[in-house]
Amino acid sequence: MKNGKLFKAAMASLLALSLTACGGSNADGGSSAEGGEKAQNIIIAISPDYPPFDDLTTDGQLTGFDVEMGEWIFTWLNENGYNFTHEWKQLSFDTIISAIQADQVDLGLSGFTYDPDRKVLFSDPYYGSAEVAMVNAGSAISSLDDLAGKTIGAQAGTTGEECANEIEGAKVTAMQDMGILVETLKTGGLDALILDEPVAKNYAAGGQFTVLEGALIDEETHIIAKEGNTELMDAVNKALAAFLESDECAALKEKYGL
Repeated sequence: MKNGKLFKAAMASLLALSLTACGGSNADGGSSAEGGEKAQNIIIAISPDYPPFDDLTTDGQLTGFDVEMGEWIFTWLNENGYNFTHEWKQLSFDTIISAIQADQVDLGLSGFTYDPDRKVLFSDPYYGSAEVAMVNAGSAISSLDDLAGKTIGAQAGTTGEECANEIEGAKVTAMQDMGILVETLKTGGLDALILDEPVAKNYAAGGQFTVLEGALIDEETHIIAKEGNTELMDAVNKALAAFLESDECAALKEKYGL
């Protein structure tokens, strides 16, 4: 972007839309991205319970790295020959893929990592991460090997849930809301929680939790769209490449501790 005023209030009010057919998508799953007089409206699904990527402020406004990156992407697109409007829609993480497949939203921007079982179109990666285990500070669990047979929490529909299910003898509890999982861990209802490394470090920074050394799996983070929606994804990838090379990307990573 040519100036620093990128993160303006394009997300002023979160839409209270029901899951109806998305006005931004064509019936064949493609989106008209470039040219034309009428702006193409894009609905972006997000699950704001995964700080520092996706979160809500105390007054209910979207915040986080993914949100500011998404705003940057659509600002860049409209300054480089495209004609988009966009809206953010809050969904639980485990419903975003089905909403995309049903043409109810156009994009998912909520820390998605690649999984061939997720029948969606993936953007180029924008962040490298790993699945790690977080325990309460002072826990007797001190290594990944100690997780065997324990009660493990993970967000439903995530690769973290898959990792938890692969731990020998683990009793896995999957919930939609990461905030509830963190509170359950804090109060002793879980022995450990599997989640993305940056998110775990964000929670552990307060001193109440410890991130165990080592990764359960290394992965990369992507934006997702419906399979076949290559026109929209090609545009997103162009903007994403520009973002990753920008000073704003480095500034956002510093801002959110990534």
